[in-house]
Amino acid sequence: MPLAGWLALHFAIGLLGTIAARWYALRARLLDQPGERRSHRAATPRGGGIAIVAAGLAAVAWLWAQDPSRRPWLAGFGVGFALVAAIGWIDDHRPLSPWLRLAVHALAAAALAWGSYSVHGDALMALATFVLSIGLTNVWNFMDGIDGLAASQAALLAAGAAWVLGGSLQWLALALCAACCGFLPLNVPRARIFLGDVGSGALGFAVAALYADLAAARIPGWPLSLLPLSAFLVDAALTLVGRMLRGERWWTPHVMHAYQVSARRWGHVPVTLAYAGWTLIAIALWWSCRDRGTAFITMLLFGWYTLSVLAWRGLRRGRDLAVLGTTNSRNEE
Repeated sequence: MPLAGWLALHFAIGLLGTIAARWYALRARLLDQPGERRSHRAATPRGGGIAIVAAGLAAVAWLWAQDPSRRPWLAGFGVGFALVAAIGWIDDHRPLSPWLRLAVHALAAAALAWGSYSVHGDALMALATFVLSIGLTNVWNFMDGIDGLAASQAALLAAGAAWVLGGSLQWLALALCAACCGFLPLNVPRARIFLGDVGSGALGFAVAALYADLAAARIPGWPLSLLPLSAFLVDAALTLVGRMLRGERWWTPHVMHAYQVSARRWGHVPVTLAYAGWTLIAIALWWSCRDRGTAFITMLLFGWYTLSVLAWRGLRRGRDLAVLGTTNSRNEE
């Protein structure tokens, strides 16, 4: 299939599937209600990510038929992707135990790790694939809280991976990118539907699969693929650790991520664009420096993640100042 046709097909599945998902969500009353632990102000349909899942599975089915050498990996990915989406779809309809969701995520990660080991024969990388897929599945769920953020980051990361991947995985990455672009018109600048758990978890799993394979295939400069993951990894990890240290129920919804704090100050679209800009710079660094030596790559990663932590702290400081301002106002009264 020509590249333009491949992109157009998966964009259309993403767009038309999202429109259909919104129609279903409105009739099924599948709505996210606003509240103290939400970043939106109006009841909004959820579950639009099912369209991206459909596009991804369609791509997997086509590629499985075309590339026998990749069939174990594609089978592991397809099974895991479907499992994560399925448990998310159920959770969108009726809340499930977080531990049940985590168990299904682990089963999905095991399927992907099996696929990775079957193709690359590297047990250590299979283990890394398992860990990364569980981690990013939940990171995307944590970070899916404002208009356009989770889907735009997944689109950019898929495009970045497609630039260096080859064969079936390049086509899969392009399909996921196109499907996310089909979803985004209904999610930004004002969300008419959200990804839901069906979409956010599946996108995190897909990104993990692509980036873990970069490492397993030992693509030159693969450690630098950690650069474009930094915006989500740093915000999710540091916020989560902070909640744990404070003894909070870290698995429950909240509005304490840096992106949520920033969205309250500047709005959803500026923050989504700022995160996109950060990730684009990271992708450019990855592409331009992937042929450099190990010492340079190590220093670049250390410097970039240090800068990411400082940026996260600066965004979070806005929350501290807002709390201080509210306290002073109350004291004056």
